[in-house]
Amino acid sequence: MNEQKEFKPYIPAEKVTPEITITSILMGILLAVVFGAANAYLGLRVGMTVSASIPAAVIAMGVIRVIMRKNSILESNIVQTIGSAGESVAAGAIFTLPALFLWASEGKMDKPDILEITLIALLGGLLGVFFMVPLRNALIVKEHGVLPYPEGTACAEVLLAGEKGGANASTVFAGMGFAAVFKFIVDGLKAVPSEVNLRFKGYAGEVGTQVYPAVLSVGYICGPRISSYMFAGGLLSWMVLIPIIVLFGEQLILYPGTAPIGEMFATGGASAIWSSYIRYIGAGALAAGGIISLIKSLPLIVRTFKDAVKSMTAGGNTSTARTAQDLSMKVILICIAACTLAIWLVPAIPVTLLGAVIVVVFGFFFATVSSRMVGLVGSSNNPVSGMAIATLLVTTVLLKITGDVGAHGMQGAIAIGSIICIVAAISGDTSQDLKTGFLLGSTPKKQQIGEVLGVVASALAIGGTLYLLDSAWGFGSEELAAPQATLMKMIIEGVMDNNLPWGLVLIGVCIAVIVEIIGIPVLPFAIGIYLPVQLNACIMVGGIIRLVFDKMKKEEEEKKSIISDGILFCSGMIAGEGLVGILLAVLAVFGVGEVLDISGVLNLPTWAANIGSLVVLVLVILSVLKFSIWKKRKKA
Repeated sequence: MNEQKEFKPYIPAEKVTPEITITSILMGILLAVVFGAANAYLGLRVGMTVSASIPAAVIAMGVIRVIMRKNSILESNIVQTIGSAGESVAAGAIFTLPALFLWASEGKMDKPDILEITLIALLGGLLGVFFMVPLRNALIVKEHGVLPYPEGTACAEVLLAGEKGGANASTVFAGMGFAAVFKFIVDGLKAVPSEVNLRFKGYAGEVGTQVYPAVLSVGYICGPRISSYMFAGGLLSWMVLIPIIVLFGEQLILYPGTAPIGEMFATGGASAIWSSYIRYIGAGALAAGGIISLIKSLPLIVRTFKDAVKSMTAGGNTSTARTAQDLSMKVILICIAACTLAIWLVPAIPVTLLGAVIVVVFGFFFATVSSRMVGLVGSSNNPVSGMAIATLLVTTVLLKITGDVGAHGMQGAIAIGSIICIVAAISGDTSQDLKTGFLLGSTPKKQQIGEVLGVVASALAIGGTLYLLDSAWGFGSEELAAPQATLMKMIIEGVMDNNLPWGLVLIGVCIAVIVEIIGIPVLPFAIGIYLPVQLNACIMVGGIIRLVFDKMKKEEEEKKSIISDGILFCSGMIAGEGLVGILLAVLAVFGVGEVLDISGVLNLPTWAANIGSLVVLVLVILSVLKFSIWKKRKKA
């Protein structure tokens, strides 16, 4: 508490500078939509999203400080506050809502309309912000010095390094440009294949790598440890489990497969076995991993919730200083009540009164948990999927007991799970943003308004984005595996219909338990089992680049600068590839994609096409080196 009294933000409370302006609102909304769409595409491909706060902060600083010649750090902070909300809404939505599209493709129900998706995303996002407002004083202010909030603190450091804003912003934009070109060559023109594979004669295993800039960038940002866990999971699937299934089951027809395993492998290769069997094993491992991470966090969860409630009932924040002003609690309570009634009463949202009560109870609980977790271990380690799984299990059981089954029950369960998932994701993001504002001296009320603006903008965009991606490639396809949403779908079906291949799922659960016992983080390993090995290998390439940078024998400040530039460039590449992915989806929907395809004109032999793919991968690696370790730096 004494530390809090002594803390002085960068901009003192008594000094007033521009924060919410037309510039900051428009830039923030643009970035919310851009990073929301890019993260939606990335998450549906690889099952992971990346934080948009730092790239958004860098772009804001580059535009406001360098181009517009305005010295307004708090205005830049509002831009990143609004902009980062898009990534969190996208993360919560893509982990759950594609399940509705998958059921529609199976003929179990109609496709969700854009209004339903928008309202679910909007109400989940708003509840996440509103739940976090009364927790700010307890977790951000009173726990300053205890909860580091790593992304929030890093974002404040980026904004404080304003004199570097122009150079850093150019690095992000360069990443966007390079990735856009590579993505267009690979998936637009189809000049080279998107992956290179190595098969073994007489052995059913298969390895290979994709050549996508965004996938490599995920590996660089996550680092070598997480990348290696994912790659290890992929190797287990594709070099151990698939060969075992083919070796012992060649003549067998095993559910959910519909043909002899040997015949499936002969016609579809290892991918056919992965699609029919390995995905269920991976789903079991993912579910177990999410629940294990939640159980391990239980002591922290209980303590956090008790402390937060105690702080709120003790009177909360009574300071009248500018840097202590939150949105009115009366307004917050009215808004929460209105959102709850909307979840229950709006026809477009298939949720009963029981479901609305579950949303509020679980939502506030997991908002508290999420905020505390990201404060300690960062947003990347926030067990959002574990919270969603726990919610879905409880919700589906309760709905089944009360007779709400069939299509309506499944829709209701996924809607509740989606809102909770978005609440948890937005609460964590809002916490990091409020920590950044606390360090810089922002007005909390204005940041909270910024979060609401970001949620509204990204919710309006996410429905169209999901429809576009589904129309172009379809969820559950090789292009858009949608691993978390597929897992949520399996859980609900398993409870409602009891039609899962439980043997395969339990194999995955046992693998997850073994991995946890030997001390390996379960979730990245489980994601590796679930996703194609080619994708995991490309992530591993990015992890290896990061490992090389981490081991460089350079002065600490120079090494830190090189790694930071690499992260900014890779963040730009993720955004650039995501945006071109959305553009190609538009072209595919309108039938223009086939016109761009030059693969038939080139008609390269397999060996030449593979060399072309490897050349693209090498160029991607060289571009990362060019804008990090080979970047020209001004001497201080």
